[in-house]
Amino acid sequence: MKEYRWASLGCGVIANQLAEAMEKQGRKLYGIANRTHEKAVAFAKKYGVEKVYNKIEDVFEDENVDIIYISTPHNTHINYLRKALAAGKHVLCEKSITLNSEELDEAIALAKENNVILAEAMTIYHMPIYKELARLKKSGKLGELKLIQMNFGSYKEYDMNNRFFNRSLAGGAMLDIGVYALSFVRWFMTSIPDQVLSQVKYAPTGVDEQASLLLKNKEEEMATVILSLHAKQPKRGMIAFNKAYVELYEYPRGEKAVITYTEDGRQEVIETGATEDALVYEIRDMEAAVSAMEELDMEKIEEYIHLTFTKDVMDLMTGIRKEWGMKYPEEE
Repeated sequence: MKEYRWASLGCGVIANQLAEAMEKQGRKLYGIANRTHEKAVAFAKKYGVEKVYNKIEDVFEDENVDIIYISTPHNTHINYLRKALAAGKHVLCEKSITLNSEELDEAIALAKENNVILAEAMTIYHMPIYKELARLKKSGKLGELKLIQMNFGSYKEYDMNNRFFNRSLAGGAMLDIGVYALSFVRWFMTSIPDQVLSQVKYAPTGVDEQASLLLKNKEEEMATVILSLHAKQPKRGMIAFNKAYVELYEYPRGEKAVITYTEDGRQEVIETGATEDALVYEIRDMEAAVSAMEELDMEKIEEYIHLTFTKDVMDLMTGIRKEWGMKYPEEE
């Protein structure tokens, strides 16, 4: 496969993981763009990045860049997506890919218009453990899917200026951790949930601190999701079929699942992939999708990036927030 040149827009935690993932494959990031130029220079020195852009807009104009990884706050994504996609760059964008469905639809249309790949950097769609569980589900070995239980809670100090609680940085549980939980649900469900009930508890800043969701689709597969930014919960996803239930640990990244068979209680342990290689898998699938785009193989592209699932999840999150009446400044 052709080796593509990547540039990172942002040099925070995820950008560092991206650079490290490149190094694991014996490669280097080609370029780095950041709002604070000094931080970009330091990042480039640390990872041996060839190109440092004087201003962010320069990365979109660089003909040597094939793929841009965007890892800035959610509410900045759409502006960068517009510029990157219009410039003919393939984009892998951190979750949540946009603030809402309207923005995502615009980005999808731009990608299509410019014949480039747009994908969300959603770990669940790329790690080997999830792909193996999807294969098992499809085989029928586990029976019919009935229930999914998802808990995702982290404990964040009540600093209302940080991004988790800051309304001006699109803070809140739904876009930060709910996107993972709902992507997990969508990965295993046969179709998008069409019945959704929810409750929300707000932080003092007006963003969602805590939420509970009940979901059901036309196949009558059901799911529960509990989210919190101020109460730690175990990293565990549970998928119940009529022949077995599956427990997956260290969600959303993961490498181990335990299957318990209903008839006799027998357990089967599945271990595949490595949690610390999450970004390696994302890079590989993104490059495979770009390669498939060059061959105009749309079926393969979807197999690698699952943009349909990304849209389904964004539609769910947007619909839930509309029911709550919760808007960000950009949406008012």
